[in-house]
Amino acid sequence: MESIKSIHTDKNTAILLIHCPDQQGILAAVTEFLNRNKGNIIYLDQHVDRQEKLFYMRVEWELDGFVIPREKIAEYFGTLVAGRFDITFWLHFSDKPPRMAVFVSKLSHCLFDILARYTAGEWDVEIPLIISNHEKLAPVAQRFGIDFECLPITKENKAEQEQKELQLLKDYDIDFVVLARYMQVLSDDFVKHYPNKIINIHHSFLPAFAGAKPYHAAHARGVKIIGATSHYVTPELDAGPIIAQDVARISHIDTVNSLMRKGRDLEKIILSEAVYKHLERKILVYNNRTVVFN
Repeated sequence: MESIKSIHTDKNTAILLIHCPDQQGILAAVTEFLNRNKGNIIYLDQHVDRQEKLFYMRVEWELDGFVIPREKIAEYFGTLVAGRFDITFWLHFSDKPPRMAVFVSKLSHCLFDILARYTAGEWDVEIPLIISNHEKLAPVAQRFGIDFECLPITKENKAEQEQKELQLLKDYDIDFVVLARYMQVLSDDFVKHYPNKIINIHHSFLPAFAGAKPYHAAHARGVKIIGATSHYVTPELDAGPIIAQDVARISHIDTVNSLMRKGRDLEKIILSEAVYKHLERKILVYNNRTVVFN
């Protein structure tokens, strides 16, 4: 099977994500900057955290006819707008699909959901690489025409194998990583190479029932809901900024197996929702929290 390519939308837009101390005139200054330079705004969303007195914003505009060359936009915006309001900003362009690597172990449900959406053209992304610590899912990668690298990890070789993983990510020009039930804890050094660019799915509604067997613990406690949490990975285990969560209602008739089945359905949906929001540049991280725009 030939390698799958994302179905690119041919959208030629720029996206600004910004945060700064809340003050009068920010919205007007940003929109005036775009309007003055003939930028047709197609999306604008903002949020004010009144408790922290912070302003958040996402704005997207068409580049066709925009006066400022794309390589100069960040410089001009920084000089003319950001400096005036103490704005921290990120600039992205829609015409270059991000390159994503998927890390897996033995469980396949999240991987299959990702690859189904990928092949259906739901996401504007390229997936050139799958990395695993087991060989089990190699046939899946082969079926979808994606390169598969198996790097078994033990306590003794963990540091060496992570360096190989990092080199692979560099060689494949990877922009961000998705842990699709990858059952290894990444080292602090690894995480620091991809700040807010490693998305994980946790098989519980964090912080409750964190650990290796959350469904067993939930069953023992007789809980009435189970959940799944997708978050960015930070050096602190399972404590990174949360992107998406959801729950499913359960009852006394559920067994551990039915909890696992319902939980896995949640996991793949919530992980894919987080990946989609990341691809759309709709997540802004500040102080270990996220603002997730609509």
